[in-house]
Amino acid sequence: MKSELVFHHLSEVDSTNNYAVAKVHEGLAKNGMAWFADNQMQGKGQRNKEWISAPGENIILSIVLNKLTAFQPVPFVFNAFIANLCRNFVSQQIGENALIKWPNDLYVHDKKAGGILIENIYRGSSWNWSIIGIGINVNQIHFSENLPNPTSFKKITSFKYNALELSKMLHLYVFESFSSMSEIDSDEIIKEYNNNLYKKNQRVRFRKNNMVFEAMVQSVNHCGELIVFDTIQKSYRFGEIDWLL
Repeated sequence: MKSELVFHHLSEVDSTNNYAVAKVHEGLAKNGMAWFADNQMQGKGQRNKEWISAPGENIILSIVLNKLTAFQPVPFVFNAFIANLCRNFVSQQIGENALIKWPNDLYVHDKKAGGILIENIYRGSSWNWSIIGIGINVNQIHFSENLPNPTSFKKITSFKYNALELSKMLHLYVFESFSSMSEIDSDEIIKEYNNNLYKKNQRVRFRKNNMVFEAMVQSVNHCGELIVFDTIQKSYRFGEIDWLL
């Protein structure tokens, strides 16, 4: 397995995820291969949002994995597995407890430190590849006014980090954690995700279409639905509601 572990360093790219997807379709990707970029011109976030990152200051990384059969038929369990790993990595690096804001954001002290975008490639009904895009703010301290609540390792700790070396460490951590799994314990993965769920057991304002409501965040289920409680318990798929923080 380790012979497949290849790390590519790109100076500039439109999107590391786009680049990785292209390599998969060209037949040039191998399980565990990763691409890191100093600068990303058209970074991708969730729901077609742009991921903005200062050149050379942050983790901009895409990792490709296959051999995903064990995670079928519920892709969200894989999503939660990756989110748990990234949360653990952030917590270890900064010495602070990071949390997962449903479904894929990494939060520290009520501020966004990073995000994950997972794109899956199917051939027929077979889940062949997963492209894991990870963006984590490392040394950046000045952010666009369009970003409501960003933070970074440096803003939290005042230390300067090596974003390239951190990306290599994260790449190895994700790949080895994935490769060493002999079996998938979906319940434990979702339990860990929920143990570190942002705003768990707290009341939060949400918006659905044009309606604003307040509900208590309870958990996320195996299908990736957020379960909240107002006067009754309700569940929402990703994209159905927006957080109003």
